[in-house]
Amino acid sequence: MEAATPLHHQHVFATGDRIRIDGLVVVDETAARLISESADPDRVIEDAIEIGARVLDREQTAANTEFVKTEFERVAKTVEVEFGDKARSAAEQLDKQLERVFDPDKGQLAKSLDELFSDGSSKAVQNRTRELVRELLSGSREDLLKLFTSTDGTNPLAELRNRTVEEIHAADKRQREGQRELIGRVHGLEKQLQGLRDEKQKLEELSSERERGTAKGRSYEEAVAEALERIAAVQDDVCEAVGDEAGAGGRKGDVVVTVGGATGPGCGRIVFEVKDRRLSKPEFQKELDAARAQRDAEYGVMVVPSEEEVPAKLHALREYYGDKLIAVYDPEEGATLELEFAYRVARARVSMSTEAGDEVDAAAVSAGVGRARDAMNDVRKIKAQLTGAQTSIGAARDLVDALAAQVRARLEEIDELLVPADGQSELPVSNNP
Repeated sequence: MEAATPLHHQHVFATGDRIRIDGLVVVDETAARLISESADPDRVIEDAIEIGARVLDREQTAANTEFVKTEFERVAKTVEVEFGDKARSAAEQLDKQLERVFDPDKGQLAKSLDELFSDGSSKAVQNRTRELVRELLSGSREDLLKLFTSTDGTNPLAELRNRTVEEIHAADKRQREGQRELIGRVHGLEKQLQGLRDEKQKLEELSSERERGTAKGRSYEEAVAEALERIAAVQDDVCEAVGDEAGAGGRKGDVVVTVGGATGPGCGRIVFEVKDRRLSKPEFQKELDAARAQRDAEYGVMVVPSEEEVPAKLHALREYYGDKLIAVYDPEEGATLELEFAYRVARARVSMSTEAGDEVDAAAVSAGVGRARDAMNDVRKIKAQLTGAQTSIGAARDLVDALAAQVRARLEEIDELLVPADGQSELPVSNNP
């Protein structure tokens, strides 16, 4: 933009944000062209003035900034030089001051530390602390000693000491009582232990007795089996000891006799249950019923060693329930008469229960059994009398032999009556009553 050519008597006035120009002529081709082409010349002139003013202001600001920058750089260099000089001077002074304070040989700090912490210095901190602590502990010890040794209310541990003594006495008392109670319990346990030992000894003795009883019962069972074997051999029956063999559902029944088994298939079975102890009546019935069922027998006989073992409320040589009988056999005496009686009666009942038994005169057989039982009862009575009458043993023995012969005769009659049932003839029996 070209410079304006002022006219004579030109006046330019600026009031606030307004500019008033009077008699101003501007020679500028671009400005003249823009104004002539514009539909609003006034507006173009205002824009030109405003834009030019802003450009001039910006140029002036840039010039001022450059001046400030130049001046700042000049001042900064001056300050930097002055600060460097002062910093070097301050550093030198600081080094001297630090050396005067912290020099390990001549510094004030080393001297002060040596004076405050050296063992040889009376002003040393540790020495002064040690003296102060010693004085404080000495005074505290004396104060505590006076305080805790006094018996008045000023002693704070007096009550604690008294309570402690009381608690110690109470604990000692409880301990003595506990010891007495413990000693009592120990005595009680010793008694219980002794009782358990005695009970164990009794159980061991009982077990030994049971073992001996079992052995005794075993030997008695074997003796009964041997006696029945001899009787069965005379009758052509088969006798088997089955105590160790399981039957149909159990091991009840010690000896099984198959009637006529030696000469044929047999017509029935008799089971013998051997007992060396006394049973009750229900137990007797239960034992023989189980033995008959497990051994598939038609008749059951219980054999005991003496009258004392006969089941309660029952009698030997008497039939019960039509299929049970009790016999007494003592192997030490050797008399098999009662066992033979029970065997022959059971054999007769089994023979009568078969199909061939229909040809047998049951009434005659029953009568023969009754007569044989009566004779057997007489034998038992006389044998009982022999126990208390040793002076008449000889005569009684003859009478017993006679009656035994009579019993065997009656049994022979029974066998003869049974001949149609089993087709066998009776063989002589043993003469040993």
